[in-house]
Amino acid sequence: MAAASRIYATALLEAAQESGRLPAVREELADLVAAVDEVPELAALLENPEVDPQTKGAVVRDLLADADELVRNYALLLVEKGRAGQLREIAREFDQMVARAEGRLDVDLTTAVELADDEAAAILRQIEQAAGRKIEATRRVDPDLIGGFILQAGTLRVDASVRGRLDRLRHELVRR
Repeated sequence: MAAASRIYATALLEAAQESGRLPAVREELADLVAAVDEVPELAALLENPEVDPQTKGAVVRDLLADADELVRNYALLLVEKGRAGQLREIAREFDQMVARAEGRLDVDLTTAVELADDEAAAILRQIEQAAGRKIEATRRVDPDLIGGFILQAGTLRVDASVRGRLDRLRHELVRR
């Protein structure tokens, strides 16, 4: 499925770039995914292989009546090709491709305590310098980390938390 998602995401990216509507397409695709996430009935309808494509297409047409034509046609194509249930995965792949094209790196920074804005900015500046790309960060707080942080960037995960270190030590002790 990952290959299919990549193919569909690439097609949308190229069409959006060619038409000069990449920011609008990215935003409206994200809105569509948010709607699917927020309305379980919509997700169930799109993911159900027993619902005929005409019914799914009618719902998508109504939902995206005021949306960018490219996004609407793309969603209808996914319905027609039986890929509507993969919308989230395709959108995730699309976002990663857009980030690469824009030289941007999306990261999740989870800390044990709330960082002051200047502290978080300093950490993110270091990550930008190391990555050579602009960083867009989502910050979270997880007191269970005890101390330190966890940085997630795509498939790369750096666990510099006290909890992570304790877990690794426990696993080492069990193996010995």
